[in-house]
Amino acid sequence: MVLVRIWIGIIFVLSGTQKLLGPYQNFLYIIQSYQVLSRPWDTVVAIILPWGELLLGIFAILGLWTPWALRGLLLLTTVFMAVVVQAIVRSLPIQECGCFGEGLSFPLPTTLLLDSVLWIYIAFLIIRLERTNGFSIDRYYLKRDAQK
Repeated sequence: MVLVRIWIGIIFVLSGTQKLLGPYQNFLYIIQSYQVLSRPWDTVVAIILPWGELLLGIFAILGLWTPWALRGLLLLTTVFMAVVVQAIVRSLPIQECGCFGEGLSFPLPTTLLLDSVLWIYIAFLIIRLERTNGFSIDRYYLKRDAQK
């Protein structure tokens, strides 16, 4: 369970980092291609979302505020899936998801499948939170607080 938590954290850290390494306009273009947000919200999301992915991924890796980090990642994954589904249903001319910025991208059906698997793993980690907290900062502090 711990390795799954860390693996999921790494995925989000890589995704956020790839988007942050390029100009935010690159990610803004990807967001605009999904035709979900209007201005100025598309710009706000293009600037903030990669930071959210990066921070939540780091929290998941470290096991810091684990329940909240996993819930945040589940929410992000749910939104990603909804955006991809609407793009598929509307037959938008999007060839690749833009999930990892310019570093790595997948066709939308593959993205939906991968996001679905990721969603199931994150939900399972939330359900089995006790087993997820191994090698975590939370576990260290929870033990210390219980001893007081």
